Amino acid sequence: MYKLDPTGAETVLYTFTGGTDGGSPLAGVILDAAGNLYGTATDRGKAGCRGGTGCGVVFKLDAAGQETVLHTFSAPPDGATPNGGVVLDSSGNLYGTTYQGGEQNAGVVFKLTPQ
Repeated sequence: MYKLDPTGAETVLYTFTGGTDGGSPLAGVILDAAGNLYGTATDRGKAGCRGGTGCGVVFKLDAAGQETVLHTFSAPPDGATPNGGVVLDSSGNLYGTTYQGGEQNAGVVFKLTPQ
């Protein structure tokens, strides 16, 4: 993940390892009032899911650059392959979708609470 300042200078905020922290983030991130960024990584996370490549994660990156995995997808009946971002409501809940997983392997709509 990176940011660009108004002059176009790039700063790398976090580099995914492709392990339990996730890999292949395809969507943008959102910013909360405390300066935390939230997003999804399409694969990696739980080893063994989807033939060993992982089913993806929802993550938080704090202002100090520390990544925390908030949820690791594990395929049916859970979701898999989140290829969109998340939205944040005023209570701190995160909402998003996955491309795969769910009971029919056609994706899920999910909600993560702050807890």
